[in-house]
Amino acid sequence: MLKITLKQLQYFVVVAEQKSFAAAAKNLNISQPAITSAINLLEERLEVDLLLRHHAQGVTLTTAGHDLLARSRSLLVHAKELEVSTIDLSEKLHGRLNIGCFHTLSPMYMPRLITNFLNMHKKVDVRLFEGKQKELINGLRNGDYDFVFIYHVDSTHAFDKDLEHYSLQRSTPHVIVSPEHRIASFKNIQLKQLVSYPMVLLDIEPSSEYFLGLFRKKDLNPFIKYRSPSFETVRGFVANGMGYSILITQPKLNFDYNGNLIKYIPIDDNVELGNITLTRLLNKRSSRLMKAFYEYTINNFLNLKKK
Repeated sequence: MLKITLKQLQYFVVVAEQKSFAAAAKNLNISQPAITSAINLLEERLEVDLLLRHHAQGVTLTTAGHDLLARSRSLLVHAKELEVSTIDLSEKLHGRLNIGCFHTLSPMYMPRLITNFLNMHKKVDVRLFEGKQKELINGLRNGDYDFVFIYHVDSTHAFDKDLEHYSLQRSTPHVIVSPEHRIASFKNIQLKQLVSYPMVLLDIEPSSEYFLGLFRKKDLNPFIKYRSPSFETVRGFVANGMGYSILITQPKLNFDYNGNLIKYIPIDDNVELGNITLTRLLNKRSSRLMKAFYEYTINNFLNLKKK
């Protein structure tokens, strides 16, 4: 016989999200004692503390609570899917997906990917959340996202054994310069030829570590003159002749916001490729909707930039 119920898990998830029993009671439109009693019983049956109660300051999750939160969200999604499929036995997909994407990747791929998927599945809701790499991975582990699109370095596999990374696209990094730059006439270039010129660094992880790592592996030290976490700001500095940069993402438009031209130069070195991955939790059970999105992305990602 089951020791816990879906209602208890639902109450627990809302309390964890609201960080307060009172706020959760208001959100669910039920009495606070009812929620308190349900979660106390849940902790008793699981024989573990899920929440730390702070007098007049709400609650925070314990380690066990964080683990149960992600699992509870997944279980509640499946329960909802089962309910919907029982009511409507058609083949149409239902439900909501939360997708996270590294913000420099998002404008290139997400609008078209999500729009095309929604055009195929009219009753599906897909929400996009853009952010930094660590934020996205933490959100994935906390159950905030079903999938995240990130740049992944193969050497970090040892630190994320709870994640599955499906490689969608491996790309060679390239140099960008103004057409007036001294190296603009080069058909290709080696990293050692760049170190005497000012560099504009895309200063956001994991991009900055990846780009600087290309130099370190060849015992080179680039001269970094400008840094910015903004992809377009980096392109803008380069287009105005303030230095070169190294990037992976390559928009079809070869100019910045002000119409200044940018030239792309291939790197003539054996360098580690940039790797865009579709990443998910290994221990999270996939709903029918998640499986459909996963398969669609794998089959169509490489065609997103084509017209």
